[in-house]
Amino acid sequence: MTDNNYNASNIKVLKGLEAVRKRPAMYIGGTTERGLHHLIYEVVDNSIDEALGGYCDQIDVIIHRDGYATIVDNGRGIPVEMHKVEKIPAVEVVMTVLHAGGKFDNKSYKVSGGLHGVGVSVVNALSEKLEVYIRKNGKRYFQRYAKGIPETGLEILEDGLDPEVTGTTIRFKPDSSIFETTDFSFDYLSVRLRELAFLNRGVKISLYDERNDKSHLFKYDGGINEFVIYLNANKKPLAAEPLFIEGGRDDIQFEISLQYNESYQENILSFANNINTIEGGTHLSGFKAALTRTVNTYIRNDTSFSKEKVTPQGSDIREGLTAVLSVKVGDPQFEGQTKTKLQNSDVESVVSSVVYEKMMIYFEEHPAEAKAICLKALLGARSREAARKARDLTRRKSVLDSGSLPGKLADCSIQDPSQTEIFLVEGDSAGGSAKMGRDRTFQAILALWGKMLNTEKARIDKVLDNEKIHPIIMALGAGIGQEFDITNLRYNKVIIMADADVDGQHIATLLLTFFFRYMRPLVEEGHIYIARPPLFLVSKGKSKRYVYSMDERDKVIEEFGGSKGLHIQRYKGLGEMNADQLWETTLDPERRILTAVRINDAIEADRMFTILMGDDVEPRRAFIEENAVYAEIDV
Repeated sequence: MTDNNYNASNIKVLKGLEAVRKRPAMYIGGTTERGLHHLIYEVVDNSIDEALGGYCDQIDVIIHRDGYATIVDNGRGIPVEMHKVEKIPAVEVVMTVLHAGGKFDNKSYKVSGGLHGVGVSVVNALSEKLEVYIRKNGKRYFQRYAKGIPETGLEILEDGLDPEVTGTTIRFKPDSSIFETTDFSFDYLSVRLRELAFLNRGVKISLYDERNDKSHLFKYDGGINEFVIYLNANKKPLAAEPLFIEGGRDDIQFEISLQYNESYQENILSFANNINTIEGGTHLSGFKAALTRTVNTYIRNDTSFSKEKVTPQGSDIREGLTAVLSVKVGDPQFEGQTKTKLQNSDVESVVSSVVYEKMMIYFEEHPAEAKAICLKALLGARSREAARKARDLTRRKSVLDSGSLPGKLADCSIQDPSQTEIFLVEGDSAGGSAKMGRDRTFQAILALWGKMLNTEKARIDKVLDNEKIHPIIMALGAGIGQEFDITNLRYNKVIIMADADVDGQHIATLLLTFFFRYMRPLVEEGHIYIARPPLFLVSKGKSKRYVYSMDERDKVIEEFGGSKGLHIQRYKGLGEMNADQLWETTLDPERRILTAVRINDAIEADRMFTILMGDDVEPRRAFIEENAVYAEIDV
C-alpha cells in the first residue's frame, strides 16, 4: 500500500559536506574517471590562483603507489589563524565548509577559476583520507581528515623554520566507495597540467608517477604563443611566427595567439580564468566576429580581389586557423557549475574591438601574410558553395526515407536509434557474410569497397563528392562538418569492421580520420567502436578456440597438449569467415570484442592524425621508427 503521509519528517537536511557525498556528480561532474581526476584539478586550480596573484611559480603533482595523490605549491599557504565567525582555524573552514575561501572578497584573488568556492572542501568530502601541510610564519602545520571530517586538530609539526618559505601540500586518497575507479591516469593528468603551464607563462608544473617512474615537467616562458606552435607542429604554417594580441580594460584582460596553416581544419581553444570553455562564450564570439570583419574588410579594400564573386563567411575564414584565446575576468559568469561557457556580455565587445584594431594593423604591415590568409578564406568560400550544391543533392529526400539510403546498406528493423548499431564492413565478401550472420532486428551492415579518401588532405566539397564516403554520410543521417547534428544519428554504435592486417588497419585509420575531422561529436560522445576479428581458429577434436594474436595462439596450442591432432585456421581476412563464424566472433554482443574509441586528449589526437595522414613525410617516418619496436610481425 502506498504511504501518502508526506510531512516534515520526510524532509532531510544534509549538513556540512554530507550533500557532496550524497550527490558528488553535482560538484565534480560524475564518479567516473573524469570525476576522479577532477579532484586533482580542483586542488591544482587553487595553486594556479596563487600563481595568478604572483605568489606561486612551482606546482608539483605526485601519483603514489598506495592510491594517494599529492599536490605541492610554493604559494602563501592556506591561512591558519582562528576564524572569527566559525571559531575554528581558517584552514579547517576552507576544508570543511562549502562556498568558503578567498575567492569572494575581491581582495585575496583578483582573478580566479575556482569562483564557486567548493573546490578543496569537495575533494576532502570525497576522500577516504586527506592530509594538509602548510608552511607559513616559520612553522609547518598539519591536519588530517577522513571523509571530510577532521581526525586531528591543527597541529604544529615544526617551528623556527625560514619564514620566507611558504606553501601548501595536500595529500589525499579518493574514496573507493564513491568512485568507479580510483586509479589515476598519468596521461589524463598530463593533458590538463600541460594546458595550465601554457596558459600561465613561467609557472613550472611537474608530474611524477611513482608506479612506473614516469615524469613530465611543463614550463613555457612563451605562454600561449608556444601553445600555438605546439598545436601546429607537423603542419605547414602560412606565417613563420604566430600573431600575438593582448589587451583589455578594467577587470577584463585577454591574450590571443593565432597562426594559419595549410590544412582545412579549424582549431581554436578558448579559456576563461584558465578554465577550458569548450562551449565557447562571449570571448570566443568576440574574437570570431573581429576576425571575420578584418578579413572581409581587407578583401573589399584590396583591388586585387575586386573580381571575386563570393564573400567569405566565418567558417571559411577560420579554415586552417589554429588559435588560443585566454581571458582573465574579475567576476566571470559561467553557464552552470561545469563552467564550459562564458556569459559576460561586456567581454565580447572588449575582445572584438581590440582584435579588429590590431589585426588590421598587422594586415597593413604584413601584406603577404594578409593576402595568403584572404586567398585561403576565398578558396574556403568557393568550396563551401560547391559543398552546398552537393548537400542539396542529398537533401532531395530525407535520409530517413529508405529510397535515399545507400544501396549497399542492409538496415535493421527497429527504429529506436539508442538500440541500434551499424557495422562499416571492409569488402563486399565480408559484407555479404555479415548481412547473413547479423541480428537484423538491431544490426545494420554497410559494405565498403576499396580505399576511401584521405580526408586529412581534402576540403569538405571533395569529401561530400566522394563515392566511398557519401554512403556513410547518408546511412548515419546526421550531416557533416559544421552542419553535423548528432540528435539525428540513426545508430547508437558505429562499428568499424576491417581485416586484421595492415590494409585493414589503414582503412580503419582513414575512417577514424574522417570521423574526427568531419563528424567529431561521434568520437567525443563515444559512438565509435572498432571490431576485433580473430586471427586464428584453433581446434582439436570437439574443442575449438578463436584467438586474436600469435602469442595467444601459442598458449592455446600448449593448452591443447601440443600440435598433434591440432587444426589451425588462419584468417587472412573477414571474407574467409562464414556467417556463423562472423556472428560467433565479431557480431554477437555476448562474445565479441569491441575497442571503444575515446578522446582523452583532443590536442594529441589532432597531432597524431596530422602525423599519420598529413602531407609531411618526416614526422610520419619518425613516428614509425620510434614505434616499430611495438609492432607484431606475422611472417
